[in-house]
Amino acid sequence: MNFPFYIARRYLFSKKSHNAINVISLVSVCGVMVATLALVCALSVMNGFNRIIFSMFSSLDPELKISPRTGKVFDPDAEEIQALRQLPAIACLSEVLYDNALIRYNDRQVIGTIKGVDENYRLLTSIDSILIDGRFILSDEVTDYAIPGIGLASSLGIHAGFTAPLELYAPKRDKQVNLSNPATSFNLEYCYITAVFRTDQQVNDEALMLVPLSLTRSLFNYDKDVSAIELKLTEKANLRAVKKQIRALLGDDYLVRDRYEQQEVSFKMMQSEKWMIFLILCFILVIALFNMTGSLSMLMIEKQDDVQTLRNMGATDKLIRRIFLFAGWMISGFGALTGVLAGLILCFLQQELGLIRMGSAGAFVIDNYPVEVVPADILIILATVLSIGFLSAWYPVYYLGGRWLKREGGP
Repeated sequence: MNFPFYIARRYLFSKKSHNAINVISLVSVCGVMVATLALVCALSVMNGFNRIIFSMFSSLDPELKISPRTGKVFDPDAEEIQALRQLPAIACLSEVLYDNALIRYNDRQVIGTIKGVDENYRLLTSIDSILIDGRFILSDEVTDYAIPGIGLASSLGIHAGFTAPLELYAPKRDKQVNLSNPATSFNLEYCYITAVFRTDQQVNDEALMLVPLSLTRSLFNYDKDVSAIELKLTEKANLRAVKKQIRALLGDDYLVRDRYEQQEVSFKMMQSEKWMIFLILCFILVIALFNMTGSLSMLMIEKQDDVQTLRNMGATDKLIRRIFLFAGWMISGFGALTGVLAGLILCFLQQELGLIRMGSAGAFVIDNYPVEVVPADILIILATVLSIGFLSAWYPVYYLGGRWLKREGGP
């Protein structure tokens, strides 16, 4: 066994002449353990919320979305787009066109986002799983249908099956506003409500309405242009590899974004919150490790006679410093390992039993705090705790301890 480590272990776990040293050492270990446990639980809960939010967005967001880098629309019959359609990794492709319009029902009116989709949209997304009223139908031989978000439907006072049509107004792109008769400057289309969806995301529920692609083109004066092409890949396809292949195929004129990039602002905000919590808890960890500095200082004073004996036996100042440095590392290491283990146990219990609830049942999207343990986060936590523990042990050993060794007869 390594000699400095063996002596440090004896110093740390043996009974001291002053009981306060044992108490301070125990408090140091407990402080590191609690701070590490809090890091594991806090980051795991943030990962859980990230997963929940991602699953909500993915109900309507495609695996890959292609949109123009500049401008609002592009030609889906372009040569590069035709080459894209031939890729074997693409299981389903849907053309979409969206823009803002005035939605009116009786005496109520709302500005919303009209998104025109084709029949492939049902295969592309899990739209059926989020319908709470009605069924997914875009059109039939008689008329066109619309599927608004639950917030938009509430604002208009409508539900699936209402017999009166919705009125959709959009300004004509190729004409100036006629001030003498403004009504002639708008396109008007009608459609009926066939279903209502709910994603629990305000950006979709409060303003989005799905309608047939042909109706959207007529409303916004487009012949065949689209705002985006949304893709679903085959089960065996590698998302990153296909995304890279599509970018190389389309060039710099198009943006190719996955689900995270489509909701980049939301996910960046979640990641910022996660690492801000991490930094705050690291600050608490630093405060907790102040106890270790005091514990090591008192331990060095306690072992003055032993240090002199070791010096007489030929021990160098470097070896003596390593003994106390190992003692400090053992405090932080033992606290880190027990904290990680306790945190993982709590996360497992929360996943299986739902110990901590978010409120009354049904008040939120989920009843219990979500938890997802990411191995990379555990490694980061261990590395951070051990690094801060090393620095906390280094200061009393090499600065205060160096001055003390010189006073005791060192060089």
